[in-house]
Amino acid sequence: MDTDSDDRVYYVISDLHIGGDEQLEHVEFLEELLAFLERLETTDENAELIVNGDAFGLWEFTTVEGVEKFDVLERTYPELFEQLRATGENVPITLLPGNHDHELAAYDEYADRFAEYNVELIQEKWISREVGQQAIHFEHGHQHDANNRIEDWGNPHATPLGYYYNTLVTSRAGQLSDRGRYNWLKDVQAVTPTERMPVWLLSKYFYREMNPMLRYSMVPFLLLFNVSVVLAVLAGLDLAGIWSAPVDQTEAFLGQFGRAGTAAWFFLALNVAIGGLLLLIGVPLYFIRRDIRKTVDRFGVFETELTVDPQEPYEEAAREIFSEQPATTIYCYGHTHRPGVREIEGGLLVNTGTWLKRLHRRSGVIGILPPVFYPSYQLPVVRIAAEPEGVAVEYERMAKPSPATEELTRTERFFTVGREPETDLPDRRVVEPERTVQIAEASD
Repeated sequence: MDTDSDDRVYYVISDLHIGGDEQLEHVEFLEELLAFLERLETTDENAELIVNGDAFGLWEFTTVEGVEKFDVLERTYPELFEQLRATGENVPITLLPGNHDHELAAYDEYADRFAEYNVELIQEKWISREVGQQAIHFEHGHQHDANNRIEDWGNPHATPLGYYYNTLVTSRAGQLSDRGRYNWLKDVQAVTPTERMPVWLLSKYFYREMNPMLRYSMVPFLLLFNVSVVLAVLAGLDLAGIWSAPVDQTEAFLGQFGRAGTAAWFFLALNVAIGGLLLLIGVPLYFIRRDIRKTVDRFGVFETELTVDPQEPYEEAAREIFSEQPATTIYCYGHTHRPGVREIEGGLLVNTGTWLKRLHRRSGVIGILPPVFYPSYQLPVVRIAAEPEGVAVEYERMAKPSPATEELTRTERFFTVGREPETDLPDRRVVEPERTVQIAEASD
């Protein structure tokens, strides 16, 4: 083991997704990123910064090709590149390609251009670093995602399924975002998994783009939909002469309040009529939908790799690495945008999360209102260092105000009161040295 590794501290970030067409070029965390780099510029630690993939959104550029994209980045973010140069004079900065910036592995000129700013671009799938008597495996993680795996590594024309999604959907969203009532479509990058895209679009249309008068007039009916369906069933039982007590009791109760009671009765009757109509339509539609789903299932459409497990492939990859390389006890990746630490056989599986905005789905507890996608920032920095008790993995959150107040409508904030997401990062974890010894002995 290199003696320098005994006190080497590794700072790891990933999934910044800097750059893209039009509205995607705006980096909402640029101030916080510069502050973090400025701190490393003056640190006395024996540190290395590892940017573990998807630092840049090269897939999201559709008007320039190849290394020209570096020129655009350089012009758009001069302050960032100058800070990289200054920070790189004090600590090594290592950059790994992800799927969104796989082109970094395809053109050797990228390595030369980044070197001018004291950034070492490693054009490989993964790297390893020693820490104390252990080792860390770093890779972005997209090679274990069937939708984004690069089969021909380093081929500038590699186009997995995720490439088409980002060039046709994400970049287009960046071009159209400023045409809406609010500039929200650019947040398409934060929608994960992508299967939630239709629901997110419905939610943003309802809460952001729909005419406010129309939305506010619909809210009471949508909120009372569940109640209306029950009342519709009771009204049907009353008309059929089977059970009239609930309707009679409700009418008598509301009758005590005069005109207010009459208005409430009329409103409930209107909801019942609408609920009954939707119920009548919904029953046959339900059976038709179920039959269609069974037919589709027979063809195996929902059993393809379009939906990727965000956890299992990485656990399997980590187990394989730990088994083949007994000194390696930490598997560090990004890609899924979900910061987390899990202990598996042989070590720790560490996800570095994302600096993009995160959207937390909050479904309505009543009615049939669209879910709310509650925004937050985590801006995680993972610190890995050797300590007397072993190798410690710690998360630090760069402070940034919540965007909820500005980005959620009053209606969305009302329906999420008390249901705000927990955005805490994982607790500190330690890989004890005894673990490495036990694994080494087991492999002998």
